[in-house]
Amino acid sequence: MINRRSVLAGAAALAATPAFAGKPVLKPFNPEFPKGFLWGAATAGHQIEGNNSNADSWALENIKPSIYAEPSRDACNSFELWATDLDLVKAMGLTAYRFSLEWPRIEPEEGQFSIAMLDHYKAIIEGCRARGLTPVVTFNHYTTPRWFAAKGGWTNPQSPTCFARFCERAAKHLAAQIGYATTLNEPNIMNILKVVLPPQVMAAQRAMLEAAARAHGSAKFSAGNAIDMDDINTTTKNLIAGHKAARGAIKSVRPDLPVGVSLSMFDDQAVGKNSIRDGMRGLLYGPWLDAVRGDDFLGVQNYERQVWGETGKLPIPAHATLSVTGAEIYPASLANSVRYAHQATGCPIMVTEHGVAVEDDSIRARTIPAALHDLKLVMDDGVPVLGYVHWSLLDNFEWIFGYRIHYGLHSVDPVTFARKAKPSAAVYGRIAQANSL
Repeated sequence: MINRRSVLAGAAALAATPAFAGKPVLKPFNPEFPKGFLWGAATAGHQIEGNNSNADSWALENIKPSIYAEPSRDACNSFELWATDLDLVKAMGLTAYRFSLEWPRIEPEEGQFSIAMLDHYKAIIEGCRARGLTPVVTFNHYTTPRWFAAKGGWTNPQSPTCFARFCERAAKHLAAQIGYATTLNEPNIMNILKVVLPPQVMAAQRAMLEAAARAHGSAKFSAGNAIDMDDINTTTKNLIAGHKAARGAIKSVRPDLPVGVSLSMFDDQAVGKNSIRDGMRGLLYGPWLDAVRGDDFLGVQNYERQVWGETGKLPIPAHATLSVTGAEIYPASLANSVRYAHQATGCPIMVTEHGVAVEDDSIRARTIPAALHDLKLVMDDGVPVLGYVHWSLLDNFEWIFGYRIHYGLHSVDPVTFARKAKPSAAVYGRIAQANSL
């Protein structure tokens, strides 16, 4: 009778023979993530808090003409219900919560800082710590104060100085218990939107910004995530300077706090000998990949892939699963973008956003473990990944799409604001609690 031990011994001997020498031995997949790996869910102030009336986005949502499907109004009422949100994160078994400070609330007029609003965000940070959650805090998630936007926003040469002043003041009040800080959320967003949004939307955006400028009596109204295409180069230069100045300001308050920035990144794939893929990477991320070298980490935010041929994007495969926005759902895109981000910068990576816009939650429930499987393979290849933060904790205000696009692990009743976990929340929670797939 041949037992298991003799079979294993025979296999080992066979592998040692010259006929098998030099052949690669495939390592079995290790489903366990490193100890201390962060499992989180993400939100952003304007998208969940509600009634953020001093923000540039609020102005654009309520101007005529507007490219916004609807105003943000009460959003998820998370300005009042932030503790409920933290309880949801804790109940899932996660270990981190990513949220943002609202600059328009903290500095409603230039140079005037609200202690009450700083205390509000301090309470959220303390609430995270009380629940065993690491606070991952974004100092600016797109929205800027109206006064800032009316002075030209990030086109204004003084914008880096204004932003650094805000970050220093906020850090003095808040930095002590923050776990990780990102200065800016997806500051390359207009380069991305230039690729994914049709030209008619860009033209409508220009009309909206011109209307906002007239309403505010300014020569140029430029918002955090609504920037005229002609201003992209100037804006990028100032945003990079703003990130570096803000990083220095935060570090001056607490030198040991890990500080980075998050970038929106496709999984860019090349087809053909003359693919424009590398050139597109230069346009979409190039200046930022140079700027972040030496940062404590880089946040990667990935939702889809782009396949580049010789003249442009190739069509989405006919068999692909699509999101409600028409984007291809391709789970491997996360790992591929993380690998590239690390290769290009040398930075440790934190996945600060990843998710799918779907009505069928079973797609989200399948996508999360599939994407994490490929992410773990990349980590096993030596790419340092600090954590995975899913977008989003809640169905919320998704900018120009309003409330019809749902990324949340929890639904939100628009009248009662009651939160309800979707099945995908349990799927993700089981992975996080086990720290393993």
